[in-house]
Amino acid sequence: MKHHFWLIAFVLTGCATSQQAPVIERAPSAKSTAAKPAKSSAEKDWRPDTYTVKKGDTLYSIGLEYGFDYKEIAQWNNIQAPYVIHIGRQLKLKEGKVTTAAKETGEPVATPLKTEPVVAAKTLDEPPLYTEPKAIKEPYSEQAMKAAPVMPFKSAVKPVEKPAETVKPEPQKTDTAKAEPPAEKTTAPAGDDEAIDWSWPVTGKVLTTFNDAASAKGIDIGGNQGQPVLAAAPGKVVYSGSSLRGYGKLVIIKHNKTYLSAYAHNSQILVKEGQEIAKGQKIAEMGSSDTDRVKLHFEIRKLGKPVDPAKYLPAN
Repeated sequence: MKHHFWLIAFVLTGCATSQQAPVIERAPSAKSTAAKPAKSSAEKDWRPDTYTVKKGDTLYSIGLEYGFDYKEIAQWNNIQAPYVIHIGRQLKLKEGKVTTAAKETGEPVATPLKTEPVVAAKTLDEPPLYTEPKAIKEPYSEQAMKAAPVMPFKSAVKPVEKPAETVKPEPQKTDTAKAEPPAEKTTAPAGDDEAIDWSWPVTGKVLTTFNDAASAKGIDIGGNQGQPVLAAAPGKVVYSGSSLRGYGKLVIIKHNKTYLSAYAHNSQILVKEGQEIAKGQKIAEMGSSDTDRVKLHFEIRKLGKPVDPAKYLPAN
């Protein structure tokens, strides 16, 4: 018992006098410091998969209302020019999803065949294997030697043949520098549809501001007859014409999967459908088509829904 007491006291004394272990601060690993990819700020796509045609609808108006190129809708529904649609018809508003490889390629998927193991065939150069007659051990005598049958013998050793002369191909000349690996393809970051650098389509006084409740789906900007109308952002012209009632001579530009912009009441249109447009490019001239005064009606649509352009355009 006494020995145990002194042993415990010795251990406690050692613990009290020993120094603390140094604390080493390690640099955080690259994995922990790597920035997490930004979450996409794009809204959930509210648009339905189908739409039933109502009185007054056109393929152009449906395309604008749901943020699609009207030619896409025509293609999904096998509608040919002049794009006539009838009341009550149900239209697909989204391309059908491909679920199997057969649908992707248009060909049936081949089923792997079961194969049997292949047994290697005997070559002709191998010596024959004799199983008969079986040898019988007899005492040696000259009479037995004369009576034994003579078996044919084929040498298993192949004669040495002179190999044919072969021409060695010259190695292709390569650069001494080590070939660089192909550059990796970069993908657009999440939420890239939101990153559009908008600009004003015309210079002028804002006559009417956005008011979704009052069906003011954009803003009206005053100006002069023939004043240049510029693209507010780069994109592709998906509509150019005057078939949408209330818009006069209209240009619609699709900027990406999320945004469209519309330019209405022009006196003259200078671009065609399918044309790629740069930001600030002249696309039309201001006018008063289908309205009471010279002005530009400008809309920005997000997934088909009108949004306030003042929230996207720079300070004027």
